[in-house]
Amino acid sequence: MAETKTLTDHDEIRTWAAARMGAPAFGNPPTSEGSDPELLILFGQIAYEDEDNMADRPMSEAPELVGWDEWFELFDKKNLALVVAKEVPGRLDQFHEMIRR
Repeated sequence: MAETKTLTDHDEIRTWAAARMGAPAFGNPPTSEGSDPELLILFGQIAYEDEDNMADRPMSEAPELVGWDEWFELFDKKNLALVVAKEVPGRLDQFHEMIRR
């Protein structure tokens, strides 16, 4: 497995995602009242499709694109960190996972 590094700084996370054309999103809606949605970073075309193109997907499966401020509010509330692959010259690895700090 590739070496990883852990990111918690908002600007570093935004820069990492932007370099890979990533966008912040919420995943499946909460399963119970008061619970939080899943945090996602979407890459490629799906990150930029408008909602009309997602009409054929069940709403529970369609991710909701959100702004970074809203995404980071939940990221901090849940006390998360983003684990990413260390930079390798000439390669932009999209590997990432959320962990508790």
